[in-house]
Amino acid sequence: MPWNDNANPGPWGSPPDDRRDGPPRRPEGGGRGPRRPERPQFDPDVERLKVRLRRFFGGPGGMRPGAIGAIIGGVAILWLLSGLYVVQPNERAVVTTFGAYSRTEDPGLRYHLPAPVERVEKVPVTTLNRIDIGGTADADVPQESLMLTGDENIINLDFSVTWRIDDPKQYVFATRGPEEAVKAVAESSVREVVGKMPLQQILTRGRGQVQTQSAELMQRILNSWGVGVSVVEVQIRSANPPQEVVAAFREVANAGQDAESAVNEANAYRNRVVNEAKGDAARIVQSAQGYREQSVREALGDAARFNQIYGEYRRAPGVTRERLYLETMERVLGKSNKVIIDGKGVTAPVVLPPDVFQRRTPPAAAPAPEPAPPQSADGRRSGQ
Repeated sequence: MPWNDNANPGPWGSPPDDRRDGPPRRPEGGGRGPRRPERPQFDPDVERLKVRLRRFFGGPGGMRPGAIGAIIGGVAILWLLSGLYVVQPNERAVVTTFGAYSRTEDPGLRYHLPAPVERVEKVPVTTLNRIDIGGTADADVPQESLMLTGDENIINLDFSVTWRIDDPKQYVFATRGPEEAVKAVAESSVREVVGKMPLQQILTRGRGQVQTQSAELMQRILNSWGVGVSVVEVQIRSANPPQEVVAAFREVANAGQDAESAVNEANAYRNRVVNEAKGDAARIVQSAQGYREQSVREALGDAARFNQIYGEYRRAPGVTRERLYLETMERVLGKSNKVIIDGKGVTAPVVLPPDVFQRRTPPAAAPAPEPAPPQSADGRRSGQ
C-alpha cells in the first residue's frame, strides 16, 4: 500500500471531506497539541476606549509627557481632597502640623493639609466616661479596694469615677495615657480622704462627705497636671469591712444602733418633761398675772367707790352716816335668825310672820378662789 494512496481508507477509515464542511479543520483530539481557546469578543466601545488610551499614553519613545502630567495631577487632587473631614456635634478636632499643636476645630465640615503635613485627632468632649475602681460585683480587686481608715481599720471600698474631657488640647498632649492618669489620681485621692475618717463614719453617714472631698481633691490634682479632664462625680458602690471580720463589725453596728435608739428615747423623754414643765410654769405665771390684774381692778373699784361715798358724805354727812349704818346692819343681820325689836314708842303688839324663826338654808358654797401668788421673804406678794 503506497503512502500517498488515499483511495484505500486503511484501518482508520476514510478521511473527512474538507470540501463539504467548509475550510479545512484540524481533527479533534488529534494533531500536534491542544486546541487554542477562542478569544472573547469585547464590546466595540471598550475596544475603541482601549485604542484611544494607547494613543494617549503611548508614543514613539514610550509614555507621553501629557499623560504623565495628567496622572500626577489626578494624584495631587486626590491627595488634596483627603484633607476633608467632618467633626461631629459631640466632638472637637485637634489639628497638628508635623506633630505640633496647630488649632482646635469645632463641629462641622473642616479641612486640613493632608498627611504628612497635618493630622487630625477627634476628641469626644460631651461623652461621659466612667472608671470602676476596686473591681465589680463578680470580680473584686483587693489591691484597689482595700484601704486604711483614720482609726487604723481596714475597709473594702469599691467606687466609680465619672469624668469628661474639658480641654481637648491638654487631653491630647499633657499625658500619654489620660485614662490611666484619671484612675491613678482617683485611687490616691480616695485613699487620702478615707485615711482621715473613722471606719464607723464611712460605713454609716459619711459616704457623701467621702465622695465630695474625693472629687474636689481629684479635680485639684488633675488641674495641676493639666490633663484637661473635668470630674463629674465620685460614687461609692459598696463600703464594707473585710470579709474575715464582717460578723464582728455587724455586732458592733447593731450595738451602735441600739445605743442610738436609747439616746433617741432619752431625748424624747427629756423633751416631753421639759415641755410639760414649761407648760406648767407658763400656766402658773398666767394665773399669777390674772390674780394680780384682778386685785388691782378690785382695789381701783374700791377706791373709786370710796371716793364717791366721800363726795356724798361731804355734801350730807348725817344722811350719809345713817345710810351707811343701815346698809351695814342690813348686810350683817341679813343672815341671822334673830329678830330685834325697838320698843320705843310701840303701843300695839308686834306680829311676826311664822317663818321668821325657821332655820335658814345656808347659801351654796362659793367657788374656791385662785391660788395666791407666791410671796417674797418680807411677806409681800409678788407683782405689787
